[in-house]
Amino acid sequence: MSRITLCVDMDAFFASVEQKTKPYLKGKPIAVIGSAMHHMVHGSAKRTVITTASYEARAYGVKTGMNIYEGKKVCPQLILVIGDNEKYAYTCMELERIYLTFTPDVEVYSIDEAFLDITASYHLFGSPETVGMAIKKAVKDRFGITCTIGIGPNKLIAKLASDIQKPDGLKWIKPEDVRDTIEDLPIKELWGIGQKISAILGTMGIKTCGELGRIPLSVLRNRFGIIGIRLKAMGLGLDDSPVTREPEDAKSIGHSMTLPKDIWDRREIDAYLLRLSEMVGRRARKNGFIGKVISLVIRYPDFETFSKQKTLKDFTNDTHVIYLSAMDIINSIRLRDKIRLLGVSLSTLTRDPLQLSLFKESRRRKSLLQTMDRINDRYGDFTLTWGSYKIQEDNSGVISPAWRPSGVRCVNVK
Repeated sequence: MSRITLCVDMDAFFASVEQKTKPYLKGKPIAVIGSAMHHMVHGSAKRTVITTASYEARAYGVKTGMNIYEGKKVCPQLILVIGDNEKYAYTCMELERIYLTFTPDVEVYSIDEAFLDITASYHLFGSPETVGMAIKKAVKDRFGITCTIGIGPNKLIAKLASDIQKPDGLKWIKPEDVRDTIEDLPIKELWGIGQKISAILGTMGIKTCGELGRIPLSVLRNRFGIIGIRLKAMGLGLDDSPVTREPEDAKSIGHSMTLPKDIWDRREIDAYLLRLSEMVGRRARKNGFIGKVISLVIRYPDFETFSKQKTLKDFTNDTHVIYLSAMDIINSIRLRDKIRLLGVSLSTLTRDPLQLSLFKESRRRKSLLQTMDRINDRYGDFTLTWGSYKIQEDNSGVISPAWRPSGVRCVNVK
């Protein structure tokens, strides 16, 4: 029996939440911008990007990723709204509660999107479409906002169905209809195929999913390696990835930050590295992980991205060990320009055995970190922080699309 998968995709999520909680915005063209950028809205915020636009704004051509000047150019009456990450995170967690009333198999894929496997439970409610309509009604009744639901035999096709039917729609692509649905679909419209791969396939004369499905696997393997197997399956509308909750184990814990301005000064860079290291270390400690590989990511103003890593002798989740390792990496690099984005991650993870250290200094250090974590858990991130972190603004900006309501991707948004 074919599996039945739902993709629940919230419509203009951030903007819809703002319009519902602030009725004076209802029916107006609004754009949600990063929560840390309010002090820049009326200044030189050339890099302040629009994270979500209401459908009223989209009608004028306002798109996600535009900066506020581009948005205002196409829609002079555009209303800028400061994002409220805590409100969006709360809504996402409450939405998950709704989904769990229909099936235990729920994967919160991002802050505004989730996959549900209803193969074993849809008959309790009627048909798959009945489940989809019931979820839409529950979301509308609870929050006054809309979502689009796609139904398919796998996540790939369910996602496609939701994309086709937005906004406020419901579409079921049955197994027997998959081939006809994707035959002439441009490959760039298929979830998981980015611009680079799409461009390469284009040079091979492959423009549609039908063409991708018909090309010999050997050709794709020769060009893309093992990824070619996945591409061939996608061209046929196949996807065997299961709907899974946030796994208990993780491959890495990381955090990146697009900075309010391009920076060159080492004191500023070091301060941000310490903040990022603390965010990574704290999440590792909270979830019981230690890691051995520290990675640093740098993005320049022209969007060229550079990464380098360092392997430690011992496993750690200590903020300062992570920070000093990130410092060692950046000290080994000759920066060619100012920095637009910084990222720090901890990988090669294993579970922390929580063994009591034999050394007094190590025990004191661990106790200090645990005390800081408890205070910040209770009163909010960076209520208690390191003295060397002197940058006062909250530059967390936009909530990451990778955010999850639980597990290592759950970042405190207070």
